[in-house]
Amino acid sequence: MKVSDSGIGMPPELKSKLFLLSEKTSRPGTNGEMSTGLGLLLCKEFIEKHGGRIWVESEVGKGSSFYFTMSGTGN
Repeated sequence: MKVSDSGIGMPPELKSKLFLLSEKTSRPGTNGEMSTGLGLLLCKEFIEKHGGRIWVESEVGKGSSFYFTMSGTGN
């Protein structure tokens, strides 16, 4: 599955920290809205508990695409 946007995108250094609890990844969005990054961490935990994985592809100024798989064999 894929969820995409045409927002501000993100540089490689942010992508590498995006799913790490120990890293702060908050920044203003397209309309200046702030985020905590917790939503993606919760998504990652849910997806991994169901045997899947999540990753992102993004380009600054062109948006981001979040991909995920789920096998349904979680614990």
